[in-house]
Amino acid sequence: MSDVLVTNLIVAAGLNLVTQAIQIGAYAARVAGVTTGRIATAISLFSLVVTASRLANLVVTPALGGLADAPANAAEAAHQAVVAPYALHVFDTQMRIIVGAGTVGIVIGGLLMPAFILLFVRGVRAFERMGSIPGAMTRLLDPRVQLALIREVRMPSLSEARKLPFRAIPRKLIIGNTIIMMVYAIGVVAAYYASVLNLNARGTAIGLSGLVNGIGTIAFSLFVDPTSAYIVDQTVRGERPVADVHAMIVVLVVTAFVGTLLAQLILFPAAEYIAITTHLFVKH
Repeated sequence: MSDVLVTNLIVAAGLNLVTQAIQIGAYAARVAGVTTGRIATAISLFSLVVTASRLANLVVTPALGGLADAPANAAEAAHQAVVAPYALHVFDTQMRIIVGAGTVGIVIGGLLMPAFILLFVRGVRAFERMGSIPGAMTRLLDPRVQLALIREVRMPSLSEARKLPFRAIPRKLIIGNTIIMMVYAIGVVAAYYASVLNLNARGTAIGLSGLVNGIGTIAFSLFVDPTSAYIVDQTVRGERPVADVHAMIVVLVVTAFVGTLLAQLILFPAAEYIAITTHLFVKH
């Protein structure tokens, strides 16, 4: 177990957990937009929060690189063409822990959804008063505001969730978000995994992470983002009840959770897919 739990793993898993929790919490921007009637401002805050969470990947990526370099360097030092089975098993376990940490982050983000909704609503209103996103964010960092938020926050109610109109949510949104989260959860991880499977093309494998993430990007652009935005627009125009937006948020959280669980099944096949593709670019 000591071979598995190294510093780089703890850093990568911890940051992936936080990143996923924040990205799930960013869904609350759509509810805040409907609540305040300020859709554009809410979406701007959404983009800001998601961008900030993705900056954590600047640290996750080097940590992943350190984990991948350890078995690869050991194999090269031993003049082996491939990584030893035990080292590969340890690395596989580490990659799955990182993906699993993202799943835990989604659960935490879902449980904190009422807090995120309140935070975004306060953020939108603070922006209206101050006319500045940095000013609004600074206001939210005020300890008095944070204490007020803590007092108002409550945990999600399962009984209330059961009453939501889930049948009003399009099936393509459910399927699309599940696929996206399944792919995004292992996109970069699979690329580093592939770099260990094919030691002769380590740099190429890491650069090919877009082959996996590209599938998720296309699905997001075609199915999830336009559909969720349309539901919010219909709600603002009074064509849908507000409960539909809350149902959509619950669906997005649940499908994200399911998607990251399914990601464990495709992690190794995705890594092999990338490793095989490297042969198109690297001649042996």
